[in-house]
Amino acid sequence: MLKERRKYIGVFDSGFGGINILRGIVKELPNYNYIYLGDTARTPYGTRSKEVVYDFAKQAVDFLFAKNCGLVIFACNTASSDALRKIQQEYLPKRYPGQKVLGVLVPAAEEASAKTHTQRIGVAATEGTVQSGAFIRELKKINPRTKIFQNACPLLVPIIEEGEQDSEAARLILKKYLAPLIKKRIDTLILGCTHYGIMERQIKAIISKEIAIISEARVVPKKLRDYLKKHPEVEQGISRHGTIKFYTTDLTEKFTKLGSKFFGKKIDAQKIILS
Repeated sequence: MLKERRKYIGVFDSGFGGINILRGIVKELPNYNYIYLGDTARTPYGTRSKEVVYDFAKQAVDFLFAKNCGLVIFACNTASSDALRKIQQEYLPKRYPGQKVLGVLVPAAEEASAKTHTQRIGVAATEGTVQSGAFIRELKKINPRTKIFQNACPLLVPIIEEGEQDSEAARLILKKYLAPLIKKRIDTLILGCTHYGIMERQIKAIISKEIAIISEARVVPKKLRDYLKKHPEVEQGISRHGTIKFYTTDLTEKFTKLGSKFFGKKIDAQKIILS
């Protein structure tokens, strides 16, 4: 009798930011098997066209389903904004009928809508996510009266990818990016890029204590737990051995060092090529 292959929850990001999401998911749901894929060779995604992001997202989906993932999470707001709907509506029905790919954008929008009292929500995100208008679309679906103020923060991902998030230069750049949102009298701030959660401490030091911060590293794990409860047909297909595998498109000492820091313990990764 053939032994049943283990099934995983796949977590995909353009770089290191998704490791912070995975850390939260593993803390919330420690018994499941996970595969993390970071496309570090081609990060950042935020400045790329929708067509390119969609192609990269398809390659990630192909890889993770080939690795026997029963569910894939786009822990990347740019991919969630620019590619997720097309993946769900066009690519999966043709190539992987019955398979599921989820994003991080909707859970963040739902949490922000629940937290705000003034319906004035700020979004700090990549250029691609801001230009897509995805957060505006999802927040307006929940409450059409919500006022959304966005600001692109293109330098934050490179800063975090270099491990310079604690530098004085990073603080000054962050302060410049947050200033326009603070001036709009927001009461809730969505960190609309998975990388940005890594700088939450620095963000808290700049903004008012009255502004609620929506970090996907906290929101997504709880939403995933709820999703699995509501979809036992998916949950029952995921193996429970506590196995975690890491893959990257550019295996460097930096990936191992920063990835281990963001995950909270040492990680070992394998290099792969997406095509």
